[in-house]
Amino acid sequence: MRIVDAVKQIRQMDPGIGYYKLWLMSKRMFLCDWVPGRDAFLQLLRDFQLTQKRPKPRHTTNSNHRYHKYKNLIRGFVPTRPNQLWVSDITYIDLVDDCCYLHLVTDAYSHKIVGWCLSETLEAEHTLEALRMAISQATADELKGLIHHSDRGVQYCCNAYTDELKKYGIKISMTEDYKPTDNAIAERVNGILKTEVVYREKRFKTYQDALERISGFIAFYNDTRPHSSIGMKTPSEAHQEQGPQRIMWKTAKELSGAVCPLPQGTP
Repeated sequence: MRIVDAVKQIRQMDPGIGYYKLWLMSKRMFLCDWVPGRDAFLQLLRDFQLTQKRPKPRHTTNSNHRYHKYKNLIRGFVPTRPNQLWVSDITYIDLVDDCCYLHLVTDAYSHKIVGWCLSETLEAEHTLEALRMAISQATADELKGLIHHSDRGVQYCCNAYTDELKKYGIKISMTEDYKPTDNAIAERVNGILKTEVVYREKRFKTYQDALERISGFIAFYNDTRPHSSIGMKTPSEAHQEQGPQRIMWKTAKELSGAVCPLPQGTP
């Protein structure tokens, strides 16, 4: 019981410490001749329900599958209007005892999150739900010829997902080099979400807690949070504009270092 009490105290300071390190610490804290061997020590932790749960795998991309992988269509491509290029990605969100997965579809022109789904599994049906949300906010004319860019994960390559894209005349583009920079805008949105919300709140207690918080942040991100790459406008505002105005913002910022867009009509 002295060993069990010591383990509980150590776990209060370091909840994630493994059993082998606990065993070594116990041998240092107590007389080695009455501390059980490694296997017996592990069994002792099991008897008192002090073993760690095996962490759920955190890999969101599985490219080792039988589905067709598509070419990269967006090298050097610069969108000039909303609903011309969408980028999609999946990222994991830690919970206290588990994790969940956020499926995102982001418009590359406005940086608006146009589709999303928070799920408890990595099944493709949730990725498809995010896509359908994005499709619902665009017109048929906007969808035809639009490019959808993603990694080569099974969720994006499976027949259900690619058939949905083809149904609306959406072109399919995928990364080829397996580098984060190949899907930079999607990675940037993931980074903002995690840096400004997830990492600051450590771990959400439950899936429902994560859903409520992330849902609120996405609304805030789209409608309230200014974005430097679009002239400090919100993604929702930029999503209503197109063409030269967006190019003017970028040029003005690069030349002068200003963070505010020039007024409309400025040469």
